[in-house]
Amino acid sequence: MRVVKVVAYILFGVGNMKNQALVVGASGIIGSAVSHLLAEEHWAVAGLARRPDVAAGITPISADLLDPHQLKMALADIEPTHVFLTTWARQSSEAENIRVNAEMLRNVLDAVGRSGSVRHVALSTGLKHYLGPFEAYGQGALPQTPFREEQGRLDVPNFYYAQEDELFAAAKRDGFTWSVHRPHTVTGVAVGNAMNMATTLAVYASICRFTGRPFRFPGSGVQWNSLTDMTDAGQLARHMLWAATTPAAANEAFNVVNGDVFRWKWMWARIADWFGIAPAPFDGTPAPLEQQMADDADIWKDMSKQFHLAEPDIQRLISPWHTDADLGRPIEVVTDMSKSRKLGFLAYQPSDEAFFNVFERLRSSNLIPRK
Repeated sequence: MRVVKVVAYILFGVGNMKNQALVVGASGIIGSAVSHLLAEEHWAVAGLARRPDVAAGITPISADLLDPHQLKMALADIEPTHVFLTTWARQSSEAENIRVNAEMLRNVLDAVGRSGSVRHVALSTGLKHYLGPFEAYGQGALPQTPFREEQGRLDVPNFYYAQEDELFAAAKRDGFTWSVHRPHTVTGVAVGNAMNMATTLAVYASICRFTGRPFRFPGSGVQWNSLTDMTDAGQLARHMLWAATTPAAANEAFNVVNGDVFRWKWMWARIADWFGIAPAPFDGTPAPLEQQMADDADIWKDMSKQFHLAEPDIQRLISPWHTDADLGRPIEVVTDMSKSRKLGFLAYQPSDEAFFNVFERLRSSNLIPRK
C-alpha cells in the first residue's frame, strides 16, 4: 500500500502543481479523446473505467461506479484537480436511466470530494437535453432550432437533468466550479461503445461493399433534406479542456459541435465515395439499420476471417439502434454555439473530415477491411 501511495503522490499528490485529471469513462469515445488530449498537454491523467485501456501517459483505474466502497478504494490515493465525467449506462427505461446514472455520478463525486482537491468538474451530456429521452425522442413541444443553452428543460423525466442536479449539489457542497457540455452525435473510435454512429456506418458500408448490397440511407426524409450538425470527439475534448481552464466558462452549460452544418443527402454521398461504393437513391422511406443489419453477424465473421480483422463480433462495433434514432428524427436538429464563441472557444472541425478520420483509424487498427 505504501508503494501505491508513493506512486499516486508522484502523479496526483500534495505539492504537485501540475493539473491532475480524473477521466471517468476513459475507455469510451469521449473519455478516450479527453484522456489522450490531456496527456498530450502534459497533465497527469488517471483513466477510470470498468476495463480501462492501457495507454502512454494515462494511469488506468478499474472500478464499478455503482459500487461506492470499491470506487472509494480505487480512488483512495487519487487527488484530482479536475474531473471529466464522460460515461453513462443505458437501462431499460428512463426511470432506470435516471436512477442508475445519477447514482454513478453521485458515487464518483462523493469519492473524490473527501480530499478537497477538486477545482473543476466537467460533465458531458448531449442534445437529448433539448430533444427528450429515447422514450420520447423528438416528440411533444420542443424548443425551436437552433438549440440554445438558455432554452429550459423539457417537462419530461430525463437522466441528463438528474446528472446535472447531482453535479450542482456536489459543487455547492464541495466548492468546485463546473461545466456542462452538450454535444450532438459524437464521432470517434471506441470498441464496445453503446452510441457509435461513425463505426456503425463504417461497418455497414464495408458490408455493402463486400456483398454488393445497396448502401441505403436508413433515416427519415426530414434528416435527409434538413440541415444538421455533429460533434467530433476531439472537438469535444478540446471544448472540455477549454472550459475547465477558462475562468469565464465556469459554472456554465455549453452546446458543442464541429462548427459546420450539412445535409445528410450530401454527407451520405461523401461517405459512400470514401468507401468506393455508390449511394442508393433515397425514396423517402426509412430503412432502419436494425433491420438491414439484423442478420449480418455471420457475414462479418466471414469478412473478419478473409480480411484478418481484429474484432469478429459485430455487436462490439455497431450500435444500429442509436444510429436509427439519430437519423430517423422527424425534426431538424441544428445547434447554436454562440455562447462558446463569445467566450473565446474558436476551434473548428469539418464534419466530413471527422468521419474520414474515424474511418482511417478503423482501417489502421484493422477493425474494417483495407482497400
